[in-house]
Amino acid sequence: KSPWYQRTGEEFIGRAFTCAHRVDPEARLFYNDYNAVVPEKREKIVRLLRSLLDRGIPVHGMGMQGHWTIYDPSLSEIEAAIEAYAALGLEVQITELDVSLYDWSDQGNFGVAPPELLEKQAERYRQIFDLFRRYRGVITGVTVWGPADDRTWRDNFPVRGRKDWPLLFDMNHRLKTLFV
Repeated sequence: KSPWYQRTGEEFIGRAFTCAHRVDPEARLFYNDYNAVVPEKREKIVRLLRSLLDRGIPVHGMGMQGHWTIYDPSLSEIEAAIEAYAALGLEVQITELDVSLYDWSDQGNFGVAPPELLEKQAERYRQIFDLFRRYRGVITGVTVWGPADDRTWRDNFPVRGRKDWPLLFDMNHRLKTLFV
């Protein structure tokens, strides 16, 4: 729970949306969160959003941060989340999309990107975007969390000194060959 949440409780979220709407009634307002596809968290988010909507608080969409890996989350978890948020009448946007070659629990360091994992990454991106296209009436945006592998927040996180290659373009800003 964030420091804001700890000090003000859940009410600060509704107040933030209400104030933002008052300042710009035309703005599209999204609740954006990480791990929004994890079933337990997804259900908490759905309850929060339903509560806001039931109280007439203006929320137009749900942003699902997509810091994923070639291993997880499962496509069925992603799909269930899209459906759950869409069932509330909300737009869905995928934000911060990147697909790591490492599992979250992996403390290793490849040094160079293994070709077989880059191939798996390309297939994973294909599967993810195939899923997104099936929900084109609900998903109103996809934002990739950076253009190329030369600068990514995934370097050094969660393992210091480790390189990752989670984006669509390589270190030289060329589309990865497996995506062509």
